Amino acid sequence: MLSLFSGMDVAVTRTLNGLAGASVGLDELLVLVTSLGVPAIILAVALQWWRRGERDHVRHVIVASGLSFVLGLGLNQLVLLFVHRLRPYDAGVTHLLIAPSADWSFPSDHATAAMAVAAAFLLGRMPKTGLALLAAALLMMVSRVYVGTHYTSDVLGGAITGVAAALAVWALYREGTKLDRLFTRIL
Repeated sequence: MLSLFSGMDVAVTRTLNGLAGASVGLDELLVLVTSLGVPAIILAVALQWWRRGERDHVRHVIVASGLSFVLGLGLNQLVLLFVHRLRPYDAGVTHLLIAPSADWSFPSDHATAAMAVAAAFLLGRMPKTGLALLAAALLMMVSRVYVGTHYTSDVLGGAITGVAAALAVWALYREGTKLDRLFTRIL
C-alpha cells in the first residue's frame, strides 16, 4: 500500500514539475510565488491589524495566526528529527527552477506556514480573508512542487501540520482572556 502511495506521489510530482519549462511566464510567476508567498501572506495578515470593525476580534485572529505559524514550524522541526526524506531533485524525480534547499524535504515549511495562517482565519470566523489566504496557500503549495523543490506529499504533510497547529492554538488561546487583551490592545 505504501508503495502505491509513493508511486502516486512521484507521478503527481513529476506531472506538476513536468509543466515547468513550457511557459517562461508561468515559470517566472510560480518562482515568484514560491519565493515571496510567505512574506506576502505575512504582510497581508499584518495589514489586518488596523482593519476597521470588530477590532479586538480581528486582532485576536491575527495573534492566533501568528501563534499557529510558529507552532506549525516548530512541529515541522520535530518531524525533521525523525523523517529524513531527500528532496525530489536529489532523487532525480524533478528538475529544479530555484536554488537548492539545505534541509530535508518532508514536511514543507512553506505549506505549513501558509496553511496555519489560512486555517487560523477560517477558524476565527473570518471567511473572506480566510478563503483568500487559503487560495494563496494552495497556489504556494502547487508552486513548491512545480519548481521542483518538494514532492506532492511534502506539501500535503505541511498543510496537515499547519491545520493541526491552528486547531491546537484555537483550543488553547481564548479570545477575551487577559493575555489576549494584552496582545490585542497594542497600538
